[in-house]
Amino acid sequence: MRNLKLKSLGKKGSAYFGLETFKAPSHASIITCESDEVTALCPVTNQPDWYKVVIDYSPDRLCVESKSLKLYLHTFRNKGHFCEAFADIIAKDLFAAMKPVSIDVSVTQKSRGGISIIGRASLSKAVDGGFRSTFRK
Repeated sequence: MRNLKLKSLGKKGSAYFGLETFKAPSHASIITCESDEVTALCPVTNQPDWYKVVIDYSPDRLCVESKSLKLYLHTFRNKGHFCEAFADIIAKDLFAAMKPVSIDVSVTQKSRGGISIIGRASLSKAVDGGFRSTFRK
């Protein structure tokens, strides 16, 4: 692992250089990444919303490096997104970076006005090498 050329890991600061990846361990079947420190702005009121993001993926050849993922998630703090679309954005970006066998992203907006919202997105590799959207409870 010493030969990795990662731009974020092991460096001070919080500059985002993109989603970085490393070679997946040969027997890794499901990887779960969670954060409850994600914020974005409501696109209507411009007020901050807090989210819990859970990412489950089955790697093919690559895994996402956690510091770059943290910095990626922090890029949303000044952007306006509805929760219902937030999971889709994250799933597509991670799918493009890692090209996993499958990825499931769940984004839970912390309660505001007594209502919590959960957005989910699932993508998996299609036979033609692209991706297909799937949904499961």
